[in-house]
Amino acid sequence: MRFLNLLRPLIASVAFMAAAAGASAADFKDGLDYNSVSGPRPDTGKKVEVLEFFMYHCPHCNVLDPLLTDWLKKNSDKVVFRRMHMGDDAQAHAFYTLEALNITHLHEKIFHAIHVDRNRLNTDQALLDFVVKNGVDKAKYQAAFNSFGVQTKLKRAQQVAAQYKLDSVPALVIDGRYTTSPAVAGHGLSSPADAHKAMFAVVDSLVAKSLQERAAKK
Repeated sequence: MRFLNLLRPLIASVAFMAAAAGASAADFKDGLDYNSVSGPRPDTGKKVEVLEFFMYHCPHCNVLDPLLTDWLKKNSDKVVFRRMHMGDDAQAHAFYTLEALNITHLHEKIFHAIHVDRNRLNTDQALLDFVVKNGVDKAKYQAAFNSFGVQTKLKRAQQVAAQYKLDSVPALVIDGRYTTSPAVAGHGLSSPADAHKAMFAVVDSLVAKSLQERAAKK
């Protein structure tokens, strides 16, 4: 019996991945593999918005980030991608400040500094020192940091997370109407790698469903 219990996670993993290979939205269950939410559908034209909620200090977000980047490269013709940093801490403030300055090349470096170099970057001063060391103009950063626009983005992110009923990261919002995550889509799977594959299978199906619905309304 103990041997059978040890095998069950492996059996569930193999069964799921075999099914996911050719899955459509109808093969996944609302409330189990993803959740429907009542948010407004973003105006993104022919493409579907995929919105990621993350936090820099989250180890699961760090692991997902390169996988998500690879997925986006393969689906750039279908999706419009955005990020929101959950919470109201120093890292969230830095994220929206850099976003306001249209600085994107430090995203991976911040993850690397925290999770590889073990530099916690959990204070405003530590983050200021880090971005300046990496070529950001100090005066421009501080001006954006203290701007009304960045403060508004911080508050808006919290409101949007609440609207989508998100209380953990990483999480993805598809077309403003569906949410999923490795934890949700990968329920019953013991391997993080399989949980990520499960999530992307669910996201693929929901993106396809949203595209079909948009095409049908034309």
